[in-house]
Order: sequence, then structure tokens, then C-alpha cells
Amino acid sequence: MSPVQGVIDSHCHLQDPKFDGQHEAVVRRAREAGVSDLVVVGYDLESSRRAVELTRSFASVYATVGIHPHDAKTLTPSGVDALARLAEDPSVVAIGEIGLDFYRNLSSPDRQRQAFREQLSLARSRHLPVVIHARDADNEAFDILSLYPASVKPEWVTNRPLGVMHCFAGDLPLALRYVELGFLISIAGTITYHNAAKMRAVARDIPLESIVVETDAPYLTPQSRRGQRNEPAYIVETARFIAELRSEPFGVIAQMTSVNAARLFALDLVPQPAGERP
Repeated sequence: MSPVQGVIDSHCHLQDPKFDGQHEAVVRRAREAGVSDLVVVGYDLESSRRAVELTRSFASVYATVGIHPHDAKTLTPSGVDALARLAEDPSVVAIGEIGLDFYRNLSSPDRQRQAFREQLSLARSRHLPVVIHARDADNEAFDILSLYPASVKPEWVTNRPLGVMHCFAGDLPLALRYVELGFLISIAGTITYHNAAKMRAVARDIPLESIVVETDAPYLTPQSRRGQRNEPAYIVETARFIAELRSEPFGVIAQMTSVNAARLFALDLVPQPAGERP
């Protein structure tokens, strides 16, 4: 089977230590599989810095910066300032991943809420979209985000999504409520798992213009590769699965999810540093 062209992995963690010393090979395999762009997502200050650093070495690799709810307790005023400085880099296309995680509660719920709101404020001030992590916190995350559009949209680019719900695991009604707010829904390799009926209903029935795809690499490997480290090249399996689910040509899914990701992250507007990319 010939490689596809133009799929965007909208959420991966290429800076994770599991990829140390292998970045060139991983990016090469992604290119060979037909992955055109990668968005490397930060989850604490160090991973955010490393995400930005990776954009110096590879074409069409972009960064986000943010503090995951697990690490919300570490976000100090100086940390917010450090994120703000990182967000000034032209390779940074979003603030995230940020949000709420009441499954593990590695930071207290109150500290998570505070860090979430602080980073939403940072995104608003930088005119950047947000990458949202919400686990076992569907209602509260929605309640917080439902107030966000009113404060952002007066200065927001028309038709640009406000953000994306990373690795969405809620039901179809909740997905449609997020779409109505102005958020995209991100589908990960978990849709290929045998117990993913709820996620399949979402991917099948929400508007195609509201879907992006992600690997969350090195996590959430698709079913055919369970037990292996995930990597961006495997995004193609997720896109093919969605195509079959929606009875659409694969090329349509690849193109539309990539158009949606480019619209979200304004990828065509991000300047490429000269002299540092192959």
C-alpha cells in the first residue's frame, strides 16, 4: 500500500524520554507514512521547553506549552511567567495540555481549577487556542469552558476553533455541546479498541469539520500494535478506522482532519526559523 499524504498528528509527546536518541528515525517514519505535520504537546515546564527545542530541528513540527492537571500544584506565578515567555516563540501554536483530571487527583481539585483558569487567561492574552485534557471531570470542565468563548471571541479570528478536546472520551451529546462552543474533538488510537463504542459514536456522528486525529504518542497505541510504544506514523491507522466508520474515502478523512488541525493551530501562519530546518 502506498503511503498517504498530508495527515496531521495534532497531539504527540515526541519530547518524552521514550523517544530520546530516536527523534530523527521517528520523524522519518512519520514522513514515510504520510504524516505532514506534528504538534508536540507540553505537559510541564521542562517538556514544554523540549517541545519548543524540537521545532528547531525538524520541518513542520510545532509546539504547545502548558501544565497538565497532574502537575497543577507546581504552577507558581513564576511558572506562569515562564510559560508566557515560551509562548512568544513562533513555533508555539497553542497553550496545553491543560484542564482537569479527577481520575488520579495528583494535584488537588482546587489547585487544578486554579491552574486551568490561569492558563486559559494566558491563552486568551496570547490569542492562542487551548488543548484541553478532561478526565472524570466532564461536567466541571464544560462548565469552565462554557464561560470562555464570551471572553475570547471579541478578538478571535472568525471561524478559528477556540481549542481542542484532547483524546475525547465523553459521549455524543457532550461532544456536540463542545462543538457548539467552538471546540474541535480529537480522536486517538483508542477508537480502535474493542470497548470504544461511545467514542465510535462520537467519531461517526459529529460533523467532519469538527474532528482532528492524534496519537498521544508514546501512549494510546492503536489496537493492532497494542503493547508497543506509539509513534506518529501510526496516526494513519486511526484515520483509516474513522474513514471506515463514516463510510468515507480515506483521502477525505485525511484531508479534512488535517485542514481542521491547520485551521485550529494556524499552521500556515507560523513562520519557519531560517537556517535550522532541513
